[in-house]
Amino acid sequence: MPRPTEIVLHQKSRVLEIAFDDGTRARLPAEYLRVHSPSAEVRGHGPDEMVLVKGKEDVNIEKIEPVGNYAVCLHFDDGHNTGIYSWDTLYDLAVNQERYWKEYLERCEAEGYRRRTGDGEER
Repeated sequence: MPRPTEIVLHQKSRVLEIAFDDGTRARLPAEYLRVHSPSAEVRGHGPDEMVLVKGKEDVNIEKIEPVGNYAVCLHFDDGHNTGIYSWDTLYDLAVNQERYWKEYLERCEAEGYRRRTGDGEER
């Protein structure tokens, strides 16, 4: 599995930019990372237990903490900091970003949740 060669947090735009040693580059919004946290709080303890995290349109990452040489812990400004993002998890989130985000938006719609956009409008 590819490993990150660069991880840059852009707090102003709320984006985590990651480059991997296979040439893959990704710009992962903080909201995307928060709602796809690998924590038990979000993922549960099995595929049928995944929680739909809503209302994180304005969340940001306050701090990135290394976890050994295999992962990082992202500290979000909503207090969430229990997800350990392994290199494999980050790579998976990067290469499947479009599909995972589409699925998330579909789940939100199915539950009647209307996300706020950057201009404050609900969509």
